[in-house]
Formats: sequence, C-alpha cells, structure tokens
Amino acid sequence: MSASTLATARWSTLHTRARPSGTTRPSAPVTTAPAGFDSGSEADGVRAATIADRALVVADQPDPVPDSGQLLVRTRAAGVNAADLMQVQGGYPAPPGSPSDIPGLELAGEVVAVGRDVERFGPGDRVMAVVGGGAHAELVLVHERTALAVPDDTAWDEAGGFPEAFTTAHDALFTQCQLALGERLVVHGAAGGVGTAAVQLGAAAGAQVTATVRRAELRPAVAALGAQVVGPDEFASVGPFDVVLELVGGPNMAANLAALAVGGRICVIGAGAGGSAEINLHALMILRARISASTLRARPLEAKADAARRVERQVLPLLAAGRLRVPIAARFRLEQVGDAYERFAAPGKLGKVIVLMDA
Repeated sequence: MSASTLATARWSTLHTRARPSGTTRPSAPVTTAPAGFDSGSEADGVRAATIADRALVVADQPDPVPDSGQLLVRTRAAGVNAADLMQVQGGYPAPPGSPSDIPGLELAGEVVAVGRDVERFGPGDRVMAVVGGGAHAELVLVHERTALAVPDDTAWDEAGGFPEAFTTAHDALFTQCQLALGERLVVHGAAGGVGTAAVQLGAAAGAQVTATVRRAELRPAVAALGAQVVGPDEFASVGPFDVVLELVGGPNMAANLAALAVGGRICVIGAGAGGSAEINLHALMILRARISASTLRARPLEAKADAARRVERQVLPLLAAGRLRVPIAARFRLEQVGDAYERFAAPGKLGKVIVLMDA
C-alpha cells in the first residue's frame, strides 16, 4: 500500500459543502449572491496589492468577472510565497492568464459569484485554492476545478496558508517520489511553509522523517510536527534516505547524493540558496537513483486540477480531523502587505506569513 493510500485509509472522509462526485449544479449565466455582496463601485474597484517599480502599493483594481468554470471569491486570507516575492522583484513573471501586477499564489475566502457551467460550488461556499497570481486582492478569480472546500472548523488564516504549501509538498512526496510506508525521508529547509507541510504529511503516511533546520530555536517546533530534527550539516549521520525533499538548493546536492539509499529519489522544489550543483553521475547510476524537480505555479489547468483532487482525497480529511495544522509565523492586514513581504524575506520564521483581508 502506498503512503498516500495509507493516509486516505487512516482517517475519515471530509465533510464539506462541495458537491459529491457525480452531482452537478445546473449550468447558468454568471450568478451573484442575492444579498450581502458588494464588489465595490465601478469607479473604486477592489483593493489589491499592486506591483509598482518593484515595490508594493495597495491600489484599486477593476472588479474581476468570472468566466465559464470560474468562481469569484472574496478573499479572507492569503499566504505569501517565494514566487510572490520573486514576481515583485521582477524575476518571476505571472503565467499567461494571471494578473501581471497583482501577486499571490494562494487564498481562502467565500464564493460570491460563479460563471457558466460551474458545478461544484455556489455563493456562500468557503473555498481555498492555488492560483497563478492575483490572490493578494479583495476579489480573486478561481477555476472551480482547482478549488478545495475549506473544512468547517478550519480558521481563515490557516486556510489561506494551506493550498500552496500542502499541494506542493504532497505532489513532491507522493506523485513525484512515491514515498511509501516505512521509508526514510529527509526534508531540507523544514521550518518554512512547504517544509512544515512535508514533515506532517510524511509522518502521517508512516515514513521515518528527518528534518534539517538551520536555526536552533525553531527545531523543537518542527520536531513536534513529527520529525527527528538536525542541523543542515548533520543529516548524513542519520541516513541513508529513500527520499530527499530539497527546499534549499544547489549547495545541498552533493551531500544529498552521498546520503541516498539504493533506489533513492531526490526532488528539488526550492533553490533559494542557489540553482547550480555538480552531480556525480557515476554515483547516481550505481545507486539506481533518480533526481526530479518541479514547480506548481506554471502548470496547465489539467495538471493543477489533478493535484487539487489528490489533495482533496488524501490530505483534506487529515486537516478536517485536526491531524494537520498550518503553523503561522505572522499575520498582516492588506494595508501592511509590504511589511508582510519583508517578514517573509527575513530569516527565523516557522511556517507561513499570512495577509488578512477585512471581513
């Protein structure tokens, strides 16, 4: 049994307001909530964190209008991620179809309107999602196929920091690396949002999890998530590892290969410390090992929808049951979005930085 199947079997099914498989909402033109919905006047638009000269300002933007298959979501909370910071700095343009001047990869909020052919959600539903950009705004367009229902007991701040971290970690561990029950996993850079998600998912699936954390004061909190925690230079002493999840970058790759078990897998999903590495191909062949790398943001809709459905089946039940949590390092209002990005860029944080919208 795979670790992801095990996780599904261990905990109860999620109870949400998403429509069960096989049921549909009748197709209709764009539908708005009949009461309590005010998207702002045409002159004012909606407030959004807006990129101007590689800095962020809060400015009015035109109201988004949902197209076929899309939800219009009033944002309650949104996470800050490395891709957002890179976009502001000019190093990571938004993919086609996403706002070029409004960052933000993940959000949680309430559906206020739906486009044609929407089947799974309606006005008033609580949803969260990964998007190509634009999440740091009061209103955001989300394709219903990438949306996840927010469990009833999950707070907005945790929901706003859940989609990117847990989708990225789950995809890397189980889709890319096929992490299995009893295997040995090491997560580098485990104090961040994706790292804390990966530690919890690995532990929940029955893997033996080791986490590397540079700052000693953060290690006890990461250990409490289900890992043996060591410094970055100490992990090889507790190997070898079947799966290495690399969130730091090139400087770790030689040591990763040296600490890899026969048939091991390395998945690179972060390279903040450097994108270049020298690899011993002879060692890679002798170990019959595999190195993969992945990003989530630029994937086509079909791939993002597939990742969302896997999370829906295998991860949301754990969140709903209280078996997972989203550690939050700091919370900021939209008017403080510049401070939020500065906090994200600074070292010494555990988990997510969250931007909160006014209720």
